[in-house]
Amino acid sequence: MKVLVIGGGGREHALVWKIAQSPLVDKVYCAPGNPGTASLAENVAIKVDQLDELLKFAQGAGIGLTVVGPEQPLSLGIVDLFEQHGLKVFGPSKNAAIIEASKAFSKDLMRKYDVPTAAYGVFSDIAQADVFIEKTGAPIVVKADGLAAGKGVVIAQTVQEAKDTVKDMLSGNAFGSAGSRVVIEEFLVGEEASFLAITDGKNIIPLASAQDHKAVFDGDQGPNTGGMGAYSPAPVVTPAVHEIAMHEVLRRTVDGMAAEGRPYRGVLYAGLMVKDGQVKTLEFNARFGDPECQPLLMRMKSDIVPLLLAVADGDLSGLSIEWHEKAAVCVVMASGGYPGDYSAGDVIEGLDTAARLEDVYVFHAGTSLKDGRCVTNGGRVLGVTSLGDTVQAAITRAYQAVNCISWPGVHFRTDIGRKAIGRM
Repeated sequence: MKVLVIGGGGREHALVWKIAQSPLVDKVYCAPGNPGTASLAENVAIKVDQLDELLKFAQGAGIGLTVVGPEQPLSLGIVDLFEQHGLKVFGPSKNAAIIEASKAFSKDLMRKYDVPTAAYGVFSDIAQADVFIEKTGAPIVVKADGLAAGKGVVIAQTVQEAKDTVKDMLSGNAFGSAGSRVVIEEFLVGEEASFLAITDGKNIIPLASAQDHKAVFDGDQGPNTGGMGAYSPAPVVTPAVHEIAMHEVLRRTVDGMAAEGRPYRGVLYAGLMVKDGQVKTLEFNARFGDPECQPLLMRMKSDIVPLLLAVADGDLSGLSIEWHEKAAVCVVMASGGYPGDYSAGDVIEGLDTAARLEDVYVFHAGTSLKDGRCVTNGGRVLGVTSLGDTVQAAITRAYQAVNCISWPGVHFRTDIGRKAIGRM
C-alpha cells in the first residue's frame, strides 16, 4: 500500500518514520515534507492548503491511505474532499475539526456536555470584553478564537495587559481573522498534561500520557510557542487522572460531537490542567500534537497503520496499542528569536554525529536544503528525541544529542522533563 502524509513539520517526520516501518506499506510520500522525511519517503512539492492538487496527486499515485498532520487542511475540509472521491483518509471532517478551529465552539460544547473546563466568556466587542476582564480579575487567559499555530494564547498577568491583548486581537493586528473573536477564561493553576486518543467516533483508544512545554524559556517563562519539548509518560497523569480524562473528557466529548451531528474520527487531543487529582480541560486539538507526537510514536510498539486504516474505515473495535516500557523525551531546537522574528538559512552542524547515538532520532521540522547542506527554515527547527529506561535516562540522552548539534543563535530549553523527575 502507498501512504501519503500531509505536512512538513516534526510531527509529520515522526508519522513518516513510524508508518514506513509497517509491513503493510510499500511506499510513503510526504507533501510537502522536509529534508528529514526525504530519507524515508518521497517528498511532493504541494503545500498543505492546496487541496485540489493534493487530491490529484493521491488519485494519480494510487494512494491507499492519506494521513493529515496539520490543523489547517483539516479545517479547510480535506477529509471531506478525499472521501467524496472514494479515498481513504485519516483525520476528522471539517465539521468535526471545528473543535480546534474555533475555541468558542469548543468551550460551548464542553459546557453543554458537562466536560470540566474553566469559566469563560466569548467576545467580539472590546467594551464587553473589558467588563468581563474587570469582573474576573488577573491573571486571566485571552485566546484568539481561530487557528494561530499554537501561539494564540496570552496569559495576562494584569487587567491592563488583558485589555491590551483583547484590543490587539479584535482589531486584527495580532492574529488576523483568527482573532476576530476572543475567548477569555479564568486562569487555572496546576500542571498541564497532553491526553491524546484515537477514535472512530464511537470507540476510543487512549495513547500514552505526555506533557508539552509551551513557554519559550526555562521554568515556563516567556511567551507561548507551538511547543519547546515533550516527554512520555507523564507522571502527573495517574491512573485516577487517566480515568477522569477518559470518561469525563474524551467520552463526553466524542459522544457530544456525535449528538451534534459532527461525528469525530481521528486523533482527539485534550490539553488538561491537573491539580490535586482534579482535571479541567484547557482546549482540544484535532490532530497529533507537535512535539508530543515524536516521543509518543517512539514509544509505540504496535504498528500504527492498522489503527489509521480502522479509523478511516470507521471501526476501531477489537484493536489496541502496545507500548514500550521505556520513556521518551523530545527537546525542540529553535531559531533564536522564536516565537518572534528569527533568521533563516543558517547551516546546521552535527546532525550526523547526533544520529549515531543509540536510541536517538532527530526529527526535522523547520529545515531545508541549500547547496547540499541542511539549513534552518523555521522557528522550531529540530525535535531531538530519545528513549531511555527512565525519564531521567531519556533526558540525559536527548541533551547529549542536542549538544552535538549547533547553528548560529540556536535556542532550546534546558529543563524539558524536569517536572517528571520531581514527581518520581
